[in-house]
Amino acid sequence: MSDASKTSGMTRLRNYFLTGFVVCAPLAITAYIAWSFIGWVDSWVKPYIPARYNPDSYLPAPVPGFGLIVALILITLIGFLTANIVGRAIVLFGERLLGRMPLVRGIYGSLKQIFETVLSNKGDMFRQVGLVEYPRKGVWSLVFVASEKETEINQKLDREGDPMIAVFMPCTPNPTTGFLMYVPKSDIVLLDMTIEDGAKLIVSAGLVAPAVKTKMVTLNGKPIGGQIGNPPVDAEPQPARKSRTASSRPNK
Repeated sequence: MSDASKTSGMTRLRNYFLTGFVVCAPLAITAYIAWSFIGWVDSWVKPYIPARYNPDSYLPAPVPGFGLIVALILITLIGFLTANIVGRAIVLFGERLLGRMPLVRGIYGSLKQIFETVLSNKGDMFRQVGLVEYPRKGVWSLVFVASEKETEINQKLDREGDPMIAVFMPCTPNPTTGFLMYVPKSDIVLLDMTIEDGAKLIVSAGLVAPAVKTKMVTLNGKPIGGQIGNPPVDAEPQPARKSRTASSRPNK
């Protein structure tokens, strides 16, 4: 066997291994995270379940995920009870008690506002991805642009025609940590990519970049929005070509 055939065989084996690794690694990591989360919820919920209702007391092996199912049912039931007048009154009474505790009220109020903002559909989440020159001129960092709101910071720093906008600059590869900055609107370069694509770009350290969406441009340089296709059926017909006159016909 020649050296060339040995090299090609090793190259094929390496490519097969890398292909299998690319397929198996995301599945294994996803399964590990899901299994760890189920085990963490079970360790918190199962000790509070009475033995008569816990299937682990009757079966020879523990049932994974039973605590998670019980937790989902309890959370849904609490949400159903809170939706009526009696449940809402109980929640308000409990919040008033927490509001009288100096340290607890700050933690509870902040966490409640964060969860309400994240889980609500009020459009208070990040709305666009942009670029900001940071940490020096000529170096650009990816940021998530928040919605424009009138705050005390805007009243102090806003310039006429160029308001200050809150942006969140995440860290790689963990986008949940980062820096909150207030940047003039004119210094932000807005991008067309979605928030999900921006998060993928941050987590992958720039390796997974979204596909570039090309735009058609007219003769005057303006981009064409919407889908490009044939004109509708009811569009105005183009003027018919005029038939050539006898004088314009070539002589035989």
